[in-house]
Amino acid sequence: MSIKDWPADERPREKLLQRGVAALTDAELLAIFLRVGTQGKTAVDMARDLLNEYGSLQALLAAEHERFCQSHGLGDAKYAQLQAVMEMARRYFEESLRRGNALTSPDMTRAYLSAQLRSYSYEVFACLFLDNQHRVIQWEELFRGTIDGASVYPREVAKRALFHHAAAVIFAHNHPSGINEPSQADKQITDKLKQALALFDIRVLDHFIVGDGQPYSFAEHGLI
Repeated sequence: MSIKDWPADERPREKLLQRGVAALTDAELLAIFLRVGTQGKTAVDMARDLLNEYGSLQALLAAEHERFCQSHGLGDAKYAQLQAVMEMARRYFEESLRRGNALTSPDMTRAYLSAQLRSYSYEVFACLFLDNQHRVIQWEELFRGTIDGASVYPREVAKRALFHHAAAVIFAHNHPSGINEPSQADKQITDKLKQALALFDIRVLDHFIVGDGQPYSFAEHGLI
């Protein structure tokens, strides 16, 4: 049966328009992106197959070009479309943050950090440099590492903060494993960074860990 033959409130596009995007499952969202299925399969069937193949929507979105194009029904055109959609989302969150305040828009900050860091298969340490009203000056990825760690150098972080004339900073790094709890090393480097930046009266407002689910906030857990 074609999706066109389904009841209106079960068709992904109509369901989105009637009930909002949050009402859709991962498969339904992906089906709207795919637009059409393959012979004998609806777009929803194809979306479910892809989610089973990759294990999660996140894994599919993070797939490298060659791997992505090997999947049935996908190819260069779909890969290009997906990358464009993801980049638009990143730029939307960045522009929204630049217009506002990183501390009064915690959900936007989390969404932006997730969009920037979640897809990496290796660890990345980055920083949001803020002015004295906590508005975003610049986002920078400062250090990259392996699947289980990245070396972070307080001196280099301080140099970049001074370069941007930052009054405050928010740190963020990803855990490719998906576990967003801080390690002892994460806590130790955060303390070292705070001490280094305090010499220049630059405040560390938070440190987020991006993994599966909501990014972990050091500030919310009393670690800053």
